[in-house]
Amino acid sequence: MSQFFQIHPENPQPRLIKQAAQIIDKGGIVALPTDSSYAIACHIDDKQAVDRLRRIRGLDEKQMLSLLVRDLSELAEFAIVDNRQYRLIKATTPGPYVFILEATKEVPRRLSHPSRKTIGLRVPEHAITLALLEELGQPLLATTLILPDETEPLNDPEEIRERLEKQLDLVIDGGACPKEPSTVVDLTVTPPEVLRRGRGSLTPFGLS
Repeated sequence: MSQFFQIHPENPQPRLIKQAAQIIDKGGIVALPTDSSYAIACHIDDKQAVDRLRRIRGLDEKQMLSLLVRDLSELAEFAIVDNRQYRLIKATTPGPYVFILEATKEVPRRLSHPSRKTIGLRVPEHAITLALLEELGQPLLATTLILPDETEPLNDPEEIRERLEKQLDLVIDGGACPKEPSTVVDLTVTPPEVLRRGRGSLTPFGLS
């Protein structure tokens, strides 16, 4: 049975953020709001939690998950970024973009694309998610909350709890999100390639 926290979307209550972080640290799966749509997330070092997250979404090992990071200072630990890529990322973060980058050798295999050795990184622009990342002191592994055989992300916290209360450990109600997935941009190629069109302008990448 999942817990249900109502957290203020602009001024998150520190007590609830701390409790949410504790649930994640213990292997919990959490549904949380972002600046695009609701996502589900878990601890990056908990293989059992990662496997559960994949089952909820109906994703196999070949389908990449994204790392939610607090800011660009965490980039170097997980991705190899050149000056061109860094300028593009800096100009568009925080925001509704997932950037595909070359993974560093330190990144566990389960976090990177099995054949391309790439990783998806995102700095979300949402106070709740950023507060949670700050409390955890490390990234979250996440994916847009789109259920198997569906095309639209879930956006109503009450509906998320109703449909997934036996599979999630926590639903964070931070109000409605824009209900659009993030835009996925592959920065390992020149010019950048859009792998999924979602929220956010493509103009900064020289695309339309």
